[in-house]
Amino acid sequence: MPMRQRTSRLPRTARRAQLLQVALEVFVEQGYHAASMDEIAERAGVSKPVLYQHFPGKLDLYLALLETSCDTVIEGVKDALASTQDNRRRVKATMELWYDYVADQGAAFRLVFESDLTSDPAVREQVDRVVEESAALVAEVISDDTGLPPAASHLLAVSLVGMGHVGARNWLSHDSSLSRDEAVQLVAALAWRGIGAFPRNEDDTVPDQQNQGVE
Repeated sequence: MPMRQRTSRLPRTARRAQLLQVALEVFVEQGYHAASMDEIAERAGVSKPVLYQHFPGKLDLYLALLETSCDTVIEGVKDALASTQDNRRRVKATMELWYDYVADQGAAFRLVFESDLTSDPAVREQVDRVVEESAALVAEVISDDTGLPPAASHLLAVSLVGMGHVGARNWLSHDSSLSRDEAVQLVAALAWRGIGAFPRNEDDTVPDQQNQGVE
C-alpha cells in the first residue's frame, strides 16, 4: 500500500482516530507480530514521536483498537435487542448484527476473532468480553421474558451468541453462495425455533412438542 504524505496538524481526538484506522489496516494485513510501529507511523503520515505520544507501544495501540472494535459489537447487540419488543424480530435483528459486522467490517472482525495474539491475557480478555457482554444482554431479555433462572438464561444466551458469530464467520470464510439476507433468514429461523419454545412469563403451559418454536 502506498505511504501517505505527512499530514497537517489535527486535533488530538481526530489524530487518534486516524492512527487507529491506519493501525487496523496494518494489523489485519500483517498480523500483530509482523506489524511495526514504523510502518504505522509512515502510513499515517506522522513521525514516530507523534505516534508514541498517543500510544506508548505496539501492544497499547493494538489493545486500544481491539477495545474499540469490541465496543462496536456490544453496542450493536444492545441496539438490536432494543429495536423491537417482538422477540422473533429481536432474534433476527441480533443475527443481522453479526452478519453485518462480518460483511461490512471484515477488517475489524478479523482483528477481534482471528487475532494472532490471543495468548496475551489482555487480548484474550477483550475477545472474551465480546461474547460475555453480548450474552449478558441477551440473557437479561430471556430471563425477563421467560422467568428462567440466571444460569439457564445465560447458557441459552451464550448459545445464541455463538450461533450468530460462529455462523457468520463460517459464512464469510467459506465464500458461501448464500447471500447475506439468505444466511440471516436461515440462522434466525433456526434460532427462533429453539428459543421460541420457551414460553413467556404470562403463559402457563409449555408449547406442544410438535409445535415448539414454529410461528
